[in-house]
Amino acid sequence: MSTRSLDPVFDALGYRFRKPDLLTEALTHPSHEGQGSYERLEFLGDRVLGLIVAERLYEMFPDAEEGRMAPLLNLLVRRETLAKVAKTIGLPEFLILAPGEASTGGRTKPAILADTCEAIMAAIYIDGGLEAAKAFVNRFWTKYFETLPDEATDPKTGLQQFLQARGEALPVYTEVERIGPPHDPTFTIEVRSESGATATGKGSSKRVGERNAAHSLLVRLKKRGASVND
Repeated sequence: MSTRSLDPVFDALGYRFRKPDLLTEALTHPSHEGQGSYERLEFLGDRVLGLIVAERLYEMFPDAEEGRMAPLLNLLVRRETLAKVAKTIGLPEFLILAPGEASTGGRTKPAILADTCEAIMAAIYIDGGLEAAKAFVNRFWTKYFETLPDEATDPKTGLQQFLQARGEALPVYTEVERIGPPHDPTFTIEVRSESGATATGKGSSKRVGERNAAHSLLVRLKKRGASVND
């Protein structure tokens, strides 16, 4: 693809490459012979995207434990989300595919769209640095950050709704331990449902401990097949 023919892609991405060959590589499927494909860029893009999303979650939820942020990270970088972003950008029409792949619906395959999106991320990172890659994420991922599931961003609310939907009373939180110096305490909080299901959580405050306990109990109850009975 010539630099001029890439202008519509630059416009769609909101980024103009200094090295257009990087973009061409990111758009090229392995089935297309005669030039490099996006596979190496995809490998790097997966890591760059993970770093940027993890950093943003870290800033959004300063009191959250790792166990609470990990599911959110997975939600934001999973194949389905990447494929949706690719469609929003309009990448399907710009993909460089072998005729056979194109004829079998390659432009609509979620795996190909997700891989291409990761490759684009890496290409932008190589061409413009981390800030350019962050700007790309901010442009196309913001709505996904803003619509994270309530039970993921607020586990106490999620647990409450889960129990009430099954006719149970509100869960009860109890402080079971406090250790450490007054300026840097660690609280252990137990949460108990009306049916007797329990879980504990730790945190630098009672509030954080309660949220982590609620998250643990909600995960446990859902794993038991949406039953609150031990």
